Amino acid sequence: MTELPNYADLPPAPEGGRSGWGLFGAGDNLGLVNLMTPERIAAAARLVRRGSGVLPGHAARQRFPRRWPRSAARRGITSCTSAARPGSTTSTTNFYPQASSQWDSLAHVGYAPDQMYNGVTEQEVLAGTRNTIDHWARHGLAGRAVLLDVERAMREAGLPYDPGGSSAIGVDGLELARRQAGVEFAPGDIILLHTGFAAWYVEQPSQVKFRLHGNPATPGVEHSEAVCEYLWNSHAAAIASDTYGVEVFPADMSAEARPFGFLHNMLIGQFGMALGELWWLSDLARDCTADGVHEMFLVSAPLNAPGGIGSPANAVAIK
Repeated sequence: MTELPNYADLPPAPEGGRSGWGLFGAGDNLGLVNLMTPERIAAAARLVRRGSGVLPGHAARQRFPRRWPRSAARRGITSCTSAARPGSTTSTTNFYPQASSQWDSLAHVGYAPDQMYNGVTEQEVLAGTRNTIDHWARHGLAGRAVLLDVERAMREAGLPYDPGGSSAIGVDGLELARRQAGVEFAPGDIILLHTGFAAWYVEQPSQVKFRLHGNPATPGVEHSEAVCEYLWNSHAAAIASDTYGVEVFPADMSAEARPFGFLHNMLIGQFGMALGELWWLSDLARDCTADGVHEMFLVSAPLNAPGGIGSPANAVAIK
């Protein structure tokens, strides 16, 4: 299947919302990445006009506030210089693939306990056989990306917005940014959501950064079924943002609030949507403002790590 039904036409999910399970077959491990077809990737490549790339990722050692502790990598360089050959090698320890710009695989969060995307069990995930990052690595992540500059759209519309707080972006805010960008969504798109959080965070003094660890507050899409319906009906394969959760935080992860209190449950667990987090989108947003072009060709190479739950994004946007 390369075309999707609308959200309202999906079957109801057992604990609320609607289900995208089974659309690509019972054994599917790609989710909406299936929409990144060779034809769509080739069409996206034709968007390249300038031949210049923008790196939408942070350095692998950059650390951000987390609800759960995630340590930064430590790098060592060893000299291999000899009389015959100068050189050196690098070794990295304590490397956490989801500590900086990253993808969440479909094994990261489920719809409900022991209900991962497409009915996969937690045991299958732990065995490294289903929904893990290596499935995307073998397929490849590439296609048309569209940048929605929510921070700029809200500011120019005179609407209240705080890139360093819990600003919830609803359907109206997403549509405001889409119209400002002058783009229409197409199947297989990668939506890049620029909230301004990452640029705000790196400028903060250490005491502010410390206060956010374990108690983060960031902008993001609001916790509502309306946002889920909007994102599904965009028929995008992925959404990536410059926050660590795509959705607004704090989230309500209680069973009573499921499945919309923590949208990962729906976006990953039911839709099979690829979520990118902590991307550096400020440079790309400035570039889009400067040339008025908010669509581009994006290529990402997640780690081919069998059984992996997440991966550095390793992405480049080419215009």
